[in-house]
Amino acid sequence: MSRPPLARERVLDAYQSILIAEGERAATLEAVAREAGVSKGGLLYHFASKDDLAAGLVARLAALTDDDLERMSAAEDGVIAYYVRTSVMEDDDLDRALIATSRLAQGGSTAASRALRDVRMRWADAIRPHVFDETALDLVMLLSDGLYFNNSLAESGDEQNALSEFVPTGPALDRLISLVLEATTRAPE
Repeated sequence: MSRPPLARERVLDAYQSILIAEGERAATLEAVAREAGVSKGGLLYHFASKDDLAAGLVARLAALTDDDLERMSAAEDGVIAYYVRTSVMEDDDLDRALIATSRLAQGGSTAASRALRDVRMRWADAIRPHVFDETALDLVMLLSDGLYFNNSLAESGDEQNALSEFVPTGPALDRLISLVLEATTRAPE
């Protein structure tokens, strides 16, 4: 697969950044072009409308999810451990695409909501063979959601220290993962 043009990626990066920082209303074509350092005509060459920008973001999220699922299936410590561990946000490309797509969904975008549901279903489908039933799957998915949500509780400026109050890291995260594996990968007594 060939790499998309750099200007196109810069435009998507700008759109994503504005969505995250200021929301959908602020992500006008003019603001995106300015943030990307391209002319409005340059933006329109790659994305003819805001709907096309949103579709580009959704496509980016799908591609990043594909990559994540590949890493998940190859994870040395297993699918469940990988999924829980990566629920502690690291501001990587996937995190940023998820947050930006969430902002679109919160603004009423059906396509963004559908994309987020698809991502979640794909992760659940990857985890399902590794747990003993649907309740165990729910436990893994909801734990992950809680970890991901708690990432947002850190205050700006001291994220790492504030984050450790709400999201286990290091040995505490390892222990949590061990408990989840114990609870989800063997039949209850």
